[in-house]
Amino acid sequence: MISITDETGIFQHAKFATPSRKEGYTTDDNARALIVCTKHNKLNKNPEITKLADVYLSFLYHMQMKDGRLHNFMGYDRQFLDEVGSDDSLGRALWASGNVINSNFDKEKKLLAKEIFDKALPHVLNSTSPRTKAFTILGLNQYQNANPKDPNLSQRIKELTNQLLKIYKKKSSTNWHWFETKLTYCNAKLPQAMFESYLHIRDETNLQVAKESFNFILKAQMNKNIFEPIGNNGWYKKDGKKPLYDQQSVEASCMVTTALTAFQITQNIQFKTIAQTIFEWYLGTNTNSLNIYDTNTGACYDGLTPKGLNLNQGAESTITYLLARLNLETIIK
Repeated sequence: MISITDETGIFQHAKFATPSRKEGYTTDDNARALIVCTKHNKLNKNPEITKLADVYLSFLYHMQMKDGRLHNFMGYDRQFLDEVGSDDSLGRALWASGNVINSNFDKEKKLLAKEIFDKALPHVLNSTSPRTKAFTILGLNQYQNANPKDPNLSQRIKELTNQLLKIYKKKSSTNWHWFETKLTYCNAKLPQAMFESYLHIRDETNLQVAKESFNFILKAQMNKNIFEPIGNNGWYKKDGKKPLYDQQSVEASCMVTTALTAFQITQNIQFKTIAQTIFEWYLGTNTNSLNIYDTNTGACYDGLTPKGLNLNQGAESTITYLLARLNLETIIK
């Protein structure tokens, strides 16, 4: 991440392994990069990681508007490129802020993260995006872990979880155990949020939906013990055909993390095995038998296409690989 980060933030894209200044920065990527820093610092304190965390946290603070919402896109000239960011970027900012609140960073970083979180949270309650609610639940879970006696945090987790349950009941059916009528991106974050909400609410319905939905996307993305993430060419629509390409790093990362979350909560050893199997996608166990992780640069290629590797190494691909790897190192010791 260091090679594609400057004093403003992490660049969104790269041309091959060189940062592309043309596309600028996003809240999405800086939020995820901040989470990498918090997880890395818990495993191994490092002054260089602390400096990176300062850059990414400062970026989120700068992107937040007075009403608590955030911009998502910023040009290299530091000009905002949107009037208001997506609900997804809002959710990821909350997810990242929650991780900082529950980190081993200094008090000042935690206070700033709390300010960002508290200002942004009210906007999630009216969002119609399931992923935004899921990202926020993950952030709230971290926030509550740092403040276990705060009843308001538990109430917010319960409220957002109930909203997700209503969405699931409306969209799922006998042969389609999902929150939407198609499988798209970051799918596994939805069952992960249900798993994590169970830790605080202890409602068996949450656990049942978490297992049911995660097993559904596992079945959709595993082929003879090889992970085949849903391609972004039209996505996988209900009663449709799953596209095989382009396969992207973010989906593998989300699946690894959710499998590890499922293992932690259920203690079912199969979920740990699944996490390790899916992670091998980065290392050549995939439909193209190609290494997604580049050992020369320490970065990841931007996924698999019908013609082979996308040779660019943008922020999302590398960051999500690191998230998967750090979660494996944290849980499987």
